[in-house]
Order: sequence, then C-alpha cells, then structure tokens
Amino acid sequence: MSSRYYLPAGSAAAPYTVSVTRESAGWDHCSLHVAELAAGQSLRAHSGEDEIVVVPLSGSFRVSCGGEAHELSGRSSVFDGPTDFAYIGRDSDYTVTGTGRVALGGAVARRSLPFRYVPAADVVVELRGAGNASRQVHNFAMADTFDADALLACEVLTPGGNWSSYPAHKHDEHSEHETPLEEIYYFEFASGAGGSPGFGYHRVYGTAARPIDVLEEVRTGDVVLVPHGYHGPSIAAPGHHMYYLNIMSGPERAWRSCDDPAHAWLRDTWRDTPIDPRLPLGKTDIRH
Repeated sequence: MSSRYYLPAGSAAAPYTVSVTRESAGWDHCSLHVAELAAGQSLRAHSGEDEIVVVPLSGSFRVSCGGEAHELSGRSSVFDGPTDFAYIGRDSDYTVTGTGRVALGGAVARRSLPFRYVPAADVVVELRGAGNASRQVHNFAMADTFDADALLACEVLTPGGNWSSYPAHKHDEHSEHETPLEEIYYFEFASGAGGSPGFGYHRVYGTAARPIDVLEEVRTGDVVLVPHGYHGPSIAAPGHHMYYLNIMSGPERAWRSCDDPAHAWLRDTWRDTPIDPRLPLGKTDIRH
C-alpha cells in the first residue's frame, strides 16, 4: 500500500515527470520539479517566492535569467559524478533549454540573491559510512558549501546492495542537536545486466508523539516526502547502484540531525571497516 508521502514517476503533467509543491506536500518550505525536455525544448517559469537550483540529471542545458545565460555541461547520467548547476533567486523569470532530464529544487526565500553558475569541479564530494553502509555525497548546495537563503541540497550515490541514510536520523525539532527541515528524496537507479530495471526501498518512521509510517519500493523517477520523523534506511537492491537527490528547507538554514538511538552504536563499528572499494562512482575528486 502506497502512502500519501510517495509520488511515482510519471505522476505529473508533461514536461514534468514528478512535481512537489508546498501545497501538494502540505508543508511550508520546499519544492521539487523534474522535467524531461526533448531536443531544443524550453521550460519557462517564474520563481515567485522560491530560490531554485537547476540540476542536470542527464543531458546539457542553457539557463537564462535576467538577461544573463549560463551553459550547463551536465552529465550523461547521475552516476557519472557531480554536475555543474545554476542558482535562480526569488522573483525571477527564467528559461531552461536543452535535452535530457533536469531537476528544479526550490525553497521559500526571504532574500533576493543573484543568478549564479557553479562548475562541477567546485562541488565538494565526500565518502561516508563504511562497509555495506558506504555512500558518496555531493554537497553542492549545503550551508557550508554554497550561499543561499533557505535551500539545502545534496546528492547521494549508494552502491548496489548497500544501505544509505543509515542509521536512520531525524531533523524535526528546534534544539542544539536538530534543525526542523522538510525533506524530499528523488531517486534514480542504474540498470543491471540485460537492462534490468533497478529498485530499492525507503523507510520513514516517527515517534510516539509524532507518528508516521512509510515503507516504499522506489524506482527511477520516484519521490518520497519526509515531513518529519526518522528516515532511513534507503536500500539499494544488489546489482543496482542507487542515486537520490535531497532537497531540504526549514526555518533555519542549517543541517543538524539526530540518529535513532536504537541504532546509533553502528557508527562505532565503522572505525575498523573500510569504505566500499566500489566508491567513488563516476569522475570526481574526493575532498573532506
């Protein structure tokens, strides 16, 4: 049984494949639209109250805003390493033209910041976890890597058979250890032998005070919403590398989270366990 927090690929009207607005999600801060553009097709929009990151998932794009334009080289697939991206401030008309699949992640912004371009070489990449909890993180628009008003965004690559977002963690309270953040997970999977489609599973669960119960099988193009509660693990089926794009926002632009105390001890077991040798995936330089 699918929950209201799961949006399958193809659930939005063309050219979008999936669409999350604040209204459809029933929350206050973040949004995501993923579009498939045919050769030379353009997407024209107004950012309104949102600041937006334009992230090529596959293909290359030209992004125009306020009389300026930036060419995004993009990538052939999300498994090729980090991509360059563009930032669009609030109250801006913009156009995205190109061929391929592109994500538009948004968050309600108070400040108006300028249209910008960030090359792939400037994206901070790190490896987290160990053993079968190893994953690769592209911190392209986090609070300590990119100047924005409210938006937080990163990408995670998880080798087939591994567990990611694990131990499960949450960020839904105001405290020295947490910041309340709404979060969107957008998934893609590498095909296996003979072109077999990839898949995985994603879990969200709550506390006694704020219950939530989500367990979804996810495939390429699917979205899971995390309004609150512990989220994880995200599990990649053996033979299929998993990608997800995280879009987050809340009252404070900071990422502080707490592990589920029942599983926090697992981090101690990683000290003497090597990182999965399949990482890094794609063309990238690891920086810590």
